[in-house]
Amino acid sequence: MHYVIMGCGRVGSSLARTLEDTGHSVAIVDRDESAFRRLPSSFLGRRIVGVGFDRETLIAAGIEEAFAFAAVSSGDNSNILSARVARETYGVERVVARIYDPGRAEIYQRLGIPTVATVRWTADQVLRRIVPQESAAVHHDQSGTLAILEIPVHPAWIGHAYDELEQVTASRVAYVSRLSTGILPRAGLVHQEGDIVHFVVESARRELIEALLSQGPHTDLTNPLAREH
Repeated sequence: MHYVIMGCGRVGSSLARTLEDTGHSVAIVDRDESAFRRLPSSFLGRRIVGVGFDRETLIAAGIEEAFAFAAVSSGDNSNILSARVARETYGVERVVARIYDPGRAEIYQRLGIPTVATVRWTADQVLRRIVPQESAAVHHDQSGTLAILEIPVHPAWIGHAYDELEQVTASRVAYVSRLSTGILPRAGLVHQEGDIVHFVVESARRELIEALLSQGPHTDLTNPLAREH
């Protein structure tokens, strides 16, 4: 798949290397040509000099064929504007914007743009939001039997209650991050766009649960993958 990254700083260059190493095509945009020095000499992707919200720049970067777009430059306003152009003008569904001012996170997420704060693990956080079905373990119990996982949920689940997700996967929703706020599950709580969901699962069933959540809701809630629990 093709990925477009705006910003060739520490995070952007790390994302570009990781995505290319895993077999994806990458274009990286930066207004400062010297920033591309952070990329290894072996990098085969496109290096585009320009700003990420300029249409000609985005087209040169292959935005029309992009699976995902990550705005990780040093400017909050540039990042959110670029992410909105990628989504609203070019229809890129998977976008993420890096932010420096956490006070703006709620505003951005209400616009449908997932955000990642500036912390040392930013590159890993961005990857979780733009690479499909990339679950991440947050915690394991001492025996390794149970795990708390951040698992991507198919968009078709939007509007469905978390009770239904639990029933289908035979797991438990530990908590939901919504608009940068943690929410404990309660009866009737509905999955919304932008929600980041953490499940408590049996480690041995991780792949099965990921497979279920990568699809839309099943009309038959006695799905054999869930029933085996």
